[in-house]
Amino acid sequence: MPPSSDDAAVRPLPPPGTVERTVAAVWRIESAKIVGTLARMVGDFGWAEDLAQEALLDALRQWPVEGVPRNGAAWLTAVAKRRAIDGWRRQERLDDRIAVLAHDLEREQAEGTDAVPWDPDAVDDDVLRLMFIACHPVLSREAQVALTLRVVAGLSSEEIARAFLVPTATVQQRIVRAKKTLAAAGVPFETPPREEHTARLGALLGVVYLIFNEAHAASSGPEWMRPDLADEAIRLGRVLVGLMPREPDALGLLALMELTAARFPARTDAQGDPVLLGDQDRRLWDRSRITRGRAALAQADAVGRGRGAYGLQAAIAECHALAPSIEETDWEQIVVLYEALGRLAPSPVVELNRAAAVAMATGPASALKVVDQLEASGVLRGYHLLPATRAEMLRRLGREDEARSEFATAAALTGNDRERALLEAKARGERT
Repeated sequence: MPPSSDDAAVRPLPPPGTVERTVAAVWRIESAKIVGTLARMVGDFGWAEDLAQEALLDALRQWPVEGVPRNGAAWLTAVAKRRAIDGWRRQERLDDRIAVLAHDLEREQAEGTDAVPWDPDAVDDDVLRLMFIACHPVLSREAQVALTLRVVAGLSSEEIARAFLVPTATVQQRIVRAKKTLAAAGVPFETPPREEHTARLGALLGVVYLIFNEAHAASSGPEWMRPDLADEAIRLGRVLVGLMPREPDALGLLALMELTAARFPARTDAQGDPVLLGDQDRRLWDRSRITRGRAALAQADAVGRGRGAYGLQAAIAECHALAPSIEETDWEQIVVLYEALGRLAPSPVVELNRAAAVAMATGPASALKVVDQLEASGVLRGYHLLPATRAEMLRRLGREDEARSEFATAAALTGNDRERALLEAKARGERT
């Protein structure tokens, strides 16, 4: 049975149409704690997520009739626990430990759901364990992203599908396969052992970073950015920092996301078309995000373990955030930071970005040589920003015909409709 729904435990019946929004809000905020609590209790991540989803369906059926509980998260958790106990009873697995749990649950129900301890602002180890499981190395990166957004961020399959422009059935299949894979691998509900912690944390941060990058510059579809998805990534970053307040990489990632998202209000015009950095109205930048991002970066530095890859990228974003204009940006410092990033986490994309910064700091001629080397190596074949960056340098050097050809190549490679339109306009020689 669900928890008691006497008058002391519920609010008055809400107006029609508001219950679904209330359920969605409770789930979005509390889903990680609910699933984490259940996973610790039942020792099976997949079953815990199923139990939570079943409780969610119960809420959608019962709250419109009985009223919304004052403590919705505790109600959902209690219902899911009851379902677990009923499942054990059917399997004749109700041992002494579970019997005690059942007794405690019955006592909580008798006292009303408000008697169940639940601090919505508390972030405990169950959530961290949940995040590590969602990003377990036995899963593909696509599965890690889907599972993280589903069980940690609380997004529905439909919302995840819209964010990544894939069919809902594809997302659902990824989640089902992920849970089966975790079960088959016997992944325990626990934090990684010390010897695995660094690598597993790197994978977890990488998933959050991937989600944010997709939001910052959508790889496909009609919109250039997906701010709602960025908000979810930043929320996940804040959760991680709450769990690991002295982990410089988590703080660096949060700083990077906040400082980058600060520019979002100026990155598109009224029609949703891209506005590049040099043309942005910096008065529209979100100063509160800049303040939060700089504070997170300072907190990471205060740990005293040096800046990691995310911290260095955050420092680059900070240089942009502090500059009153693109001409007054400290490009020399940005070049130095990219050089440090290239030594710490070498990649051709970092080298391409360094070349773009060099072009701003000392001129496009020397930078073009670096880009030409990248193009000749083939390591960025198919990456639209390589010809786009090369085109900008060629245009600054007055080589207009070559620049227009490179812009056309870049336009053909991008999957984003808005970005393609911008690059095609440049290929036609239009100044945008």
